[in-house]
Amino acid sequence: MAKPTGFMEYLREDIPDRPPLERIGDWNEFHLPVIEDRLQTQAARCMDCGIPFCHSGAILNGMASGCPINNLIPEWNDLIYRGHWQQALERLLMTNNFPEFTSRVCPAPCEGSCTLGIHNPPVTIKNIEYAIIEKGFEEGWIQPRPSATRSGKQVAVIGSGPAGLACADQLNKAGHLVTVFERADRIGGLLTYGIPNMKLEKGTVQRRVDLMTAEGIRFITDTEVGKNYPADTLLENFDAIVLCGGATQARNLPIEGRDLSGIHFAMEFLGGNARWLLGRSAIGGDVGARSAPFISAEGRDVVVIGGGDTGTDCVGTALRQNCKSLVQLEIMPRPADERQPDNPWPEWPKVYSLSYGQEEFQALYGKDPRRYLTSPKRFIGDENGNVKEVHTVEVTWTKDEQGRFTPQDIPGSGRVIPAQLVLLAMGFLGPENTLLSALNVERDGRSNVKTEHGRYATSIPGVFSAGDMRRGQSLVVWAIHEGRGAAREADRYLMGKTSLP
Repeated sequence: MAKPTGFMEYLREDIPDRPPLERIGDWNEFHLPVIEDRLQTQAARCMDCGIPFCHSGAILNGMASGCPINNLIPEWNDLIYRGHWQQALERLLMTNNFPEFTSRVCPAPCEGSCTLGIHNPPVTIKNIEYAIIEKGFEEGWIQPRPSATRSGKQVAVIGSGPAGLACADQLNKAGHLVTVFERADRIGGLLTYGIPNMKLEKGTVQRRVDLMTAEGIRFITDTEVGKNYPADTLLENFDAIVLCGGATQARNLPIEGRDLSGIHFAMEFLGGNARWLLGRSAIGGDVGARSAPFISAEGRDVVVIGGGDTGTDCVGTALRQNCKSLVQLEIMPRPADERQPDNPWPEWPKVYSLSYGQEEFQALYGKDPRRYLTSPKRFIGDENGNVKEVHTVEVTWTKDEQGRFTPQDIPGSGRVIPAQLVLLAMGFLGPENTLLSALNVERDGRSNVKTEHGRYATSIPGVFSAGDMRRGQSLVVWAIHEGRGAAREADRYLMGKTSLP
């Protein structure tokens, strides 16, 4: 451990982000550089808890508890406290291929299960992880390390999101010749065209892609297997294939007026904005299976439907585009301010908080943009077929005859919200059909790729799957976990054994 009495001597000090009113004026990352001395003090708060739940990676009550990739958090906390930054980096990279991504976008389930968090604010694990990886790049400790030997085996990874990149990185380390296919014009998947720039700058993604290229991984863009690259050719040319295409089929809202202009899926909005920031023409570009024209919120009343991370990204993006007004609808109740008895440690704490988008809105308007326990009932348009209003109703959650909680409308609670732009951010249903139909892989009951338990193997020999395409919509850190697991099993299939973790 770091300092035996550190958790009693030091209070939690988060590394502050850029002030909300400053950062909404640009598209730059809102993270500020870390101060090493402060981080060493924070690392000293890591206690000798016996069983470090922070790297357990369990699922409790349907939520992640601890780090899904089993980061050796107490070990690198101790090293940081003692000033051994390079050794801390080595420990971090043992389990995490891309700390520069997780330290920016992961909600930190590790902190939710920190033992210190039972009675005090948890250790600032995410801040420390961010500091370690960025110092590694700044000091030049992270350099291309191509595999010393090659197996001669050709492996195709379909999809370049976090699962695909993690899988490719591991298979390349095992000595295989890895080719990553991406249907968009740039590598990164949701890291590039889903997560906004102020949360994850695209130069950070490209920095990692350049490193992986220098290590021998081949990236092919603008290529969709099953569409402009035949599935049969893929099966013929590669010894193993790993499907990491994500769960990109957005959940729709089939209510009255859904066909009006001005109603878009969140990823259309976010992807188009990312493409615009990257300086490429919005016309004809492919983000996912759809074109992603630039959609502007400037001067518009915006309604975001959905209260998760994607909804927050829509809020932050619309604010930077100078929207006229913004409301975020959330059908669930407002979380409590503190843990409730039915949400004990080490479960993920379901407590009220402001994410960066809501924090920015509050700085501008003095309130949270979210309206809880509110459901949209219909969209109303103008004479030109453009959306102009969202009609909503308040709901209450009650148990039905089967004991399941369902929302019930509250009579007389209807409201009308002006809207010229509506963004649907209600999650994803599963993978799209083009690739899976072309390969004819078996699906499970939720339309995800069906795999052998613990083996990531599909119904086709030599074809594996990982990430959201296999497990459904999840976190970036779970995608990395999946990519590493699929790489291990693909390596075992190719070589008869594996040394990959």
